[in-house]
Amino acid sequence: MAVLSHDSVWAAIDALAERYAMSPSGLARRAGLDSTAFNKSKRRSADGRPRWPSTESIAKVIEATGATVDEFFGLMRKSPDLSDTQPVRRSQVPLLGLAQAGAGGFFDDAGFPAGEGWDLIEVPDRARPGTYALQVNGDSMLPLYRDSDVLIVDPEARIRKGDRVVVKTTGGEVTAKVLARQTSRLIELDSINPEHPGRTIPVTEIAWVARIVWASQ
Repeated sequence: MAVLSHDSVWAAIDALAERYAMSPSGLARRAGLDSTAFNKSKRRSADGRPRWPSTESIAKVIEATGATVDEFFGLMRKSPDLSDTQPVRRSQVPLLGLAQAGAGGFFDDAGFPAGEGWDLIEVPDRARPGTYALQVNGDSMLPLYRDSDVLIVDPEARIRKGDRVVVKTTGGEVTAKVLARQTSRLIELDSINPEHPGRTIPVTEIAWVARIVWASQ
């Protein structure tokens, strides 16, 4: 059973950030928190008393990385000294710029990477076969994703309302959105950037939809 201590909770947050190729500040931003929320200086008050991350912050961190609660508690079982933890095993997945993804020849009919022109990027070894990465271009997905952020996509992951997804239309367009609603006739998508409108696309115009399982800076 995980020992719930101030040091073990913060160590788990640090280890989770490292596992998903982020700094603690990058993880905080990815979770929709202030970038300084996980700074070392924020972990104790001016008089030295321990400050704990809120349960809401922890829940946001788990959601932002696509990790599981069991994974987080597993990291708590390790020593607060991150030098004592085992190094994260890594593997490589195909990488493509999101702006390039709409061009033909990069995906098969099921939405798996195919053809030439892909680079490779190193990711934690939990990535399943078929997982790939798309690099964000520009600021159209602010504030959640910034230019050069990398989206890790799993074509076999189960998709539910509220998930961040990559959608390819039969016309060749590839876009990243939030799944708002899906019926037998249409898919409603919310924009990640509130300044951009959402979209409703008939199912007959959808080639495939794949879930963004986590993101790396």
